Amino acid sequence: MSMPIAVAAGPAPARLRPVGGAVTEQTARAEPVDATVAENWDLVRRAQAGDTAAFGTLYDRHVDGVYRYVLLRVGDRHLAEDVTSETFLRALRRITSISYQGRDVGAWFTTIARNLVLDHVKSSRFRMEVVTEEIAESPPSEAAGTGPEQQVINRSTHDELLRCIADLGDDQRECIILRFIQGYSVSETATIMQRNEGAVKALQHRAVRRLARLLPTGFR
Repeated sequence: MSMPIAVAAGPAPARLRPVGGAVTEQTARAEPVDATVAENWDLVRRAQAGDTAAFGTLYDRHVDGVYRYVLLRVGDRHLAEDVTSETFLRALRRITSISYQGRDVGAWFTTIARNLVLDHVKSSRFRMEVVTEEIAESPPSEAAGTGPEQQVINRSTHDELLRCIADLGDDQRECIILRFIQGYSVSETATIMQRNEGAVKALQHRAVRRLARLLPTGFR
């Protein structure tokens, strides 16, 4: 999928925090520990300083995940592309407003996408249909060392699972998408869905039980 975004040139906004300042205990606690997360937030800080290439790297790293999330929510490829593009345009406009708060920047992009999806739901009526053939760039069936027969079986299971996810209620569906397809933690999912972690865990439990009932016997 290719959805180029034009990154507007212009005067560099001021950094949100000094560079090279003393690292206090409070600052240290506010820095991400995971190397990939830390690298993403370094790209954010560079983008905040006017580095358009850094924002372009963030786009490349997260565009597929955002598109997959939106497609699962709206079920229309063209709409998903439009929402994904608008997500990153809004993120570019708001890049100076964010700072690390214990989660990867990908969760921030997904939150913007979620709000756009909710705006669409409010402004129009549509039936959510999962487009199974475009959900994942590399579905589980393509694991290394897997024979063609097993790939067919795995792909069939994958598609059946996605069809069952489409039959969940809105909140349960979103919880499953965020937790198990997007791979967000309970904490990140709670932030995106604007709920507490206990509510997300309960929602996840109900959704998994519902999926178990929806899946045909041969797939359980």
